[in-house]
Amino acid sequence: MKKYLLTAAALAALTVSAHAEKVTLQLKWVTQAQFAGYYVAQAKGYYKAAGLEVEIKPGGPDIAPEQVIAGGGADVIVDWMPAALASREKGNMLVNIAQPFKHSGLMLTCRRETGIAAPADFKGKTLGVWFYGNEYPFLAWMSKLGLKTDSDIKVLKQGFNVDPLLQKQADCISTMTYNEYHQVLEAGVKAEDLVVFKYEDQGVATLEDGLYVSEEKLKDPKFVETMAKFVKASMMGWADMAKDPAGAVKTVLENDASGSQTEAHQTTMVDEVNKLVDGSDGTLDTAAADRTVATLLSGGSDPVITKKPEGAWTDVVTKAAMMMK
Repeated sequence: MKKYLLTAAALAALTVSAHAEKVTLQLKWVTQAQFAGYYVAQAKGYYKAAGLEVEIKPGGPDIAPEQVIAGGGADVIVDWMPAALASREKGNMLVNIAQPFKHSGLMLTCRRETGIAAPADFKGKTLGVWFYGNEYPFLAWMSKLGLKTDSDIKVLKQGFNVDPLLQKQADCISTMTYNEYHQVLEAGVKAEDLVVFKYEDQGVATLEDGLYVSEEKLKDPKFVETMAKFVKASMMGWADMAKDPAGAVKTVLENDASGSQTEAHQTTMVDEVNKLVDGSDGTLDTAAADRTVATLLSGGSDPVITKKPEGAWTDVVTKAAMMMK
């Protein structure tokens, strides 16, 4: 009978695994560099070192993170604040515990040949918009411009691609600085043939890609501690992405089960996402959160939210994360 001896390192690894706290993270979209920080943290062993066993669940066109967490399918989700606040007002008590993305990457990209040179030219045009919670910033912007979405403009329910612009079904489409805009360029359209409106430049930017949990769970000090470990390890992953972009691209591709992502596109995405995360330690800028709320409340007769939320964000997790060695 053979005897199998474990080395001290192997025994330690088993011990950590046996006592690891399980955390399920639901992403907002499919595996791509938009979420590279989490994949890097996992690949580098930062979660494991913190005593966590993290499952990263990719999103997709039919997956709403708010519904996933409400149904108990995740402990923490990546979400845009407009969708999270809209869901909270309907009774799904989501709370922002950290904000890795400091800036918004949302844009409206238009074909120059349509004659659109400024937002005032949107009237009478067809504008592509993502739904499933992604439409809220757009609706707030149109309200600010005084444009009715049922008469002044035609809203095209945009799929998660750039076909409407390429096929001239829409005058403008929704794009992200790190993804769809570059898909348009990769399709052969020249940058000089496009007119781009960044939500941040228009004063209607809202916070994107924050981390949200259930308010009820935050009543448990143990859960707060677990989330603090998760946030700290995740921010280490984001920091590594900035230091080693090529390594981050490799990690993303290794985790892309669909095999649909390309190295070239993910390299561009890493570079652009780094700009949005730059300078963040995960702490939410409450002034930016207040601006998001103000934008969402400015919807006239049909605002995204009807009242200023109370308790929709907390710094208890990030403060605890900062204190950890």
